[in-house]
Amino acid sequence: MSNIDFIREETAANIGNFLVGRLLPFRQKRHIGPFVFIDHMGPACLADHENLDVGPHPHIGLSTLTYLFEGSIFHRDSIGSAMEIKPGAVNWMTAGRGVVHSERTPEYLRQKDKFLHGLQIWVALPKELEFMDPEFHHTEADDIPSWEEDGVSYKLIAGEAFGRKSPVPVYSRLYMIEIKSSQEAFIDIRGELYGESGLYILEGEIESNGYTYGPKQILITRDAHLCSFTMNVGTTVYIFGGEPFPEERFIYWNFVATSKDTIAEAKQKWIDREFPSVPGDRGYVPLPGY
Repeated sequence: MSNIDFIREETAANIGNFLVGRLLPFRQKRHIGPFVFIDHMGPACLADHENLDVGPHPHIGLSTLTYLFEGSIFHRDSIGSAMEIKPGAVNWMTAGRGVVHSERTPEYLRQKDKFLHGLQIWVALPKELEFMDPEFHHTEADDIPSWEEDGVSYKLIAGEAFGRKSPVPVYSRLYMIEIKSSQEAFIDIRGELYGESGLYILEGEIESNGYTYGPKQILITRDAHLCSFTMNVGTTVYIFGGEPFPEERFIYWNFVATSKDTIAEAKQKWIDREFPSVPGDRGYVPLPGY
């Protein structure tokens, strides 16, 4: 993988019953293309009395993407969506001018031992769509484009690449790709990608230009067209990227916007309880510090 601009170790934080690894943003890099936030959630083994309970909280100016490797999450939002997400499927929620949602362990699992492991991602919206109506879209695992080449498995989770297009309804030019190899394999995807590109190693190792990189590292290239590397046996990587936006994005808590004034308005609106409620969920996550 030539022209590596940043190499970053996953930064872990305990949130309730879960270990969450923050991949993006960090001080030297605030985005990868339109991706502004990437969390590695788990892997967590939860006892029968431990559950995921992220109560209703707001978002603006972004789309959220939830992709699970193990476990299950039940999503509810203020649009009226109620959907269980399972491994390999994609929940894509676009906040636009404002949406509220919750994420909880499904009722049928709440009294059982369980696992939870996956990625939670935020993608900024183009400036002209920041105030669009909120939307929700669920894509089943079987509908995600997947293929094999030379013993290597690929999935195009979102966006466009390799002459393929995911059914996930994104609003900018981007890609999120899963690559798995059960054997040593040289991956050369120069010319397939565009914009900025980041590679996250979930498990295994990759080698590039004489260097070896292992699990929980994210590599960010200066030029997505220069993406080639060797995957060792039993390696899984995720590649994120796309065309960056010309405008700066500001992030506060769950809010993303091109204007600090927009974020200030959203903060006050949440404090004043002016966001819509989530049908079927009466919880509430207060603004930090309030």
